Parts: sequence; C-alpha cells; structure tokens
Amino acid sequence: QVRLMESGGGSVQAGGSLKLSCTASTNATYAMGWFRQAPGKEREAVAIITGTGAYTFYTNSVRGRFTISQDTAKNTHYLQMDNLTPEDTAIYYCAADLTGYGGAWNEPRRYDAWGQGTQVTVSS
Repeated sequence: QVRLMESGGGSVQAGGSLKLSCTASTNATYAMGWFRQAPGKEREAVAIITGTGAYTFYTNSVRGRFTISQDTAKNTHYLQMDNLTPEDTAIYYCAADLTGYGGAWNEPRRYDAWGQGTQVTVSS
C-alpha cells in the first residue's frame, strides 16, 4: 500500500506564498499530483506531474501562480503556491497515480492513493 505524507499547509494573507510537500513510500508512480477541496465544492485537480517530469497539468485558475516539481531521489513532489488569493482556500490533497489509466489527468478516480490532506487558508 502506497503511503503519502503531506506537509506545508498553513495560513497566509492574500498575495503570500506557501510550499506544499508530499513524500511517497514508493517511486513506482506513473504521476503525482495535488487536488483541493473547498467547503461545499467538489474535489478538483490543481496540478499534476508525470513520473518523468515530462508532462505537467495545471487548472486554469492557478496557471502562472503555482508550480509543481519533484525530487525523484527523495520520492517527493512539491507545489509552490505564489500570489495566493482567498479563492485558493481549501484542503489540499496529494495523490498518486500508480497505473497510468482510469480517467483523465484531472479526474480524482484516476488516482490510487491519497494523502490525509493539509489545510491552506488565505485571508484577504
């Protein structure tokens, strides 16, 4: 069973930055990503990166502000979040795609393992 350990959430004022980290118990992942879920809303994909780093996906609302990266030697990937807005407030979840199929890149059903979630709160 793949385990994912997240860190880096917190509270920040609008315009500030946070960096999330997710360490996996294995490097045998097809892709890794971050999703978020705000109260009363569905879980949405924020950023995805393939195991090789050759492909990245960003949801439109974060493109240009968030950057996903990885350190394969540490089985860790990161989400650098800059110029945060109150609309970014949510619980952020790390996710691992172990098979490479099961849905589109931005669909939660594609992902086989999930972290426990970390709260990100942005105040205006």
